[in-house]
Amino acid sequence: MHVLFLAPDHPAPHRDYVHALAQVGVRISGVGHRAQARLDSEISTLLSDYQQVGSLFDPASLLTAAERIAKRRPIDRVEAVDELLILPAARLREELAIAGTSVETATLCRDKTAMKEALRQGGIPCAASAAVGSVAEVRKFAEQVGFPLILKPRAGLASQGTFRVTDLKELEAAIVALDVHRGSSVAIEEFIEGHEGFYDTLAVAGEVRHEFISHYYPNVLVAMRDRTVAPQVAATNRVDATSYDELRRLGRKVIHLLGIETSATHMEWFFGPKGLKFSEIGARPPGERLWDLHCAGNDLDLYREWALAISGRSAEQTASRRFATGSIQVRPERDGTISAYEGLDKVWKRCGGHLIRSSVPPPGTPTRPMRLGYLENTWFRLRHKNYDELRTMMDFIAKTVKVHCR
Repeated sequence: MHVLFLAPDHPAPHRDYVHALAQVGVRISGVGHRAQARLDSEISTLLSDYQQVGSLFDPASLLTAAERIAKRRPIDRVEAVDELLILPAARLREELAIAGTSVETATLCRDKTAMKEALRQGGIPCAASAAVGSVAEVRKFAEQVGFPLILKPRAGLASQGTFRVTDLKELEAAIVALDVHRGSSVAIEEFIEGHEGFYDTLAVAGEVRHEFISHYYPNVLVAMRDRTVAPQVAATNRVDATSYDELRRLGRKVIHLLGIETSATHMEWFFGPKGLKFSEIGARPPGERLWDLHCAGNDLDLYREWALAISGRSAEQTASRRFATGSIQVRPERDGTISAYEGLDKVWKRCGGHLIRSSVPPPGTPTRPMRLGYLENTWFRLRHKNYDELRTMMDFIAKTVKVHCR
């Protein structure tokens, strides 16, 4: 098996997938924007071939690089785990006539409006939505559906560039921020009230081989905009509970309707007064190193399981569901330089035996912007056999730790 991997060493989490492929005996080649001499030294030794391109988003350059590699050894798979590279990888597969996530599926997984329309036709409950490319279309949708509404780029990443608007004044501000008045096409949709979570899978030939369910506290849009919030992600070990049956059925149906074959998936959902609603899905692993939580909670090497799936082999492990796992970030009180902490001793005493990993930058460290995500500045990752106790510990950290800055 010869796998061509896009961007094999940058960003750093990509290296885990390359390592996993090497561990199961797959031959790996890479295409990336870095010169080979600048690759991570360990990753470089795992690659049988490598081609540098000016841009991974230039189809012609990508195809030329792949053809050079294929002349030396035929390519069996083209893989990417970055949201932005899913569509370029699919286009390259099509050019090389290689099996894998299709251009149609990759496009649907990137274009949130087209995704929801396709799934609504298949009976999946989604928020009312539309693609709009003018101020008049935005205003018409708002008049028909009412407030609150969500506006975001059609191929946005996570919550970046997403606006929740509750009145005409906020709507007009979002129109300007997203350049709709200049002709940019955006996704607009009904705001769904409810609790937010995600459903991660490793699908093989369209069937779920591994699955994991997690919860956000609070919802992502709130967490990414309020510095005082200590955002939490909690991965439950109660996946097999009957209360999740509807969610598991929904996730499987979405995978089938979008034509996802052998791929990691990351699906977000809401549950509230209107019941369970689909939010969006990516044909890729989640960000924020959330697979590490699934590994730690389930006595499982999910990266190896992914590599086995990619290489057409059977699973070696099953998820134990032994631990619930969680991640919590405590934000600095302001941007600047970290000067001191409060409450760390109490956290080490109360939670130390349950900590998996943590990051506590020493005083004098410059802070990093909130927009970079949940694994910046000060954060803690834990596991516990009881999901409710895990949540209690994360709430304790949120109330106890203070990060002071100057």
